[in-house]
Amino acid sequence: MQRVVTAELDLELGSSVDLIFQVAAAQHVPIVSEELTFTQGERVYTPTEIVDQSGSRLHRLTGEAGRLEVRYEATVDGQAATSRTSDLEAITYLRPSRYCQSDEVFGQARRQFRGLQGHDLIAAVSDFVSASTTYTPGLSQGTDSAVTTLMTGQGVCRDYAHVVISLLRAMDMPARYAACYAPGLQPMDFHAVAEAYHDGAWYVIDATRLANRRSLVRIATGRDAADCAFLSYHGGHVGLSHMRVDAWVMPDAVSSEGLEGEGRAPSADEELSEDPSLDDFTSLIQLA
Repeated sequence: MQRVVTAELDLELGSSVDLIFQVAAAQHVPIVSEELTFTQGERVYTPTEIVDQSGSRLHRLTGEAGRLEVRYEATVDGQAATSRTSDLEAITYLRPSRYCQSDEVFGQARRQFRGLQGHDLIAAVSDFVSASTTYTPGLSQGTDSAVTTLMTGQGVCRDYAHVVISLLRAMDMPARYAACYAPGLQPMDFHAVAEAYHDGAWYVIDATRLANRRSLVRIATGRDAADCAFLSYHGGHVGLSHMRVDAWVMPDAVSSEGLEGEGRAPSADEELSEDPSLDDFTSLIQLA
């Protein structure tokens, strides 16, 4: 299954500023082709690539005052190979973090999900957050935490992910945050999901129910949104004047008519897997 992902960012820099981007697909994603450019008029910047312990690729540069255009496009084919999770990673993703205060929701989680473990716990937390939170673009703040979202009952994808992560950590299940491209997402944007560590593997949870988990492409992984921002900067003023994100699944080489002629249904990879209705959101699925 091939997916194409793109991002366009136009920034207005008020002065010289240290810029750090996380828009490229993660290190272990099976990339067929990729182009990432940073241009300012006729000037082309060459960033420094930094890869963190989870495989997130950060691109850092010092931009000068003026308009900076960032363009990214990649074609991804297939699923990423799974990597081993160390004991240290698992411990890190059990701890409270800035936006995922598992210590503050401990009592609620223990009452609500008492006795649940493994797949049953993952499904119950996902269902609860999906049912109790309303997707409300533009109303949540970038500083909202899981506690805020539980109180207000509204938010965007990052908020859903933070609540899922907090509740799972409170139940002693390691959980982490992943930024990704999401073919078929409406409204289209960078997307955020949670991942739960169960039986030696990470499984993706999208409580928004807005994207098919099989089509997601990982960008960054971390404790919460603070580790996975698409842009962070230091030492100057930055304005975002334009942003466009897109992602789609390439048409399969095998047509639906051909499959019907063979007398079989399409496989998971042969389905139009950017369609959220094709995801039951209860099966255990790993993120590319």
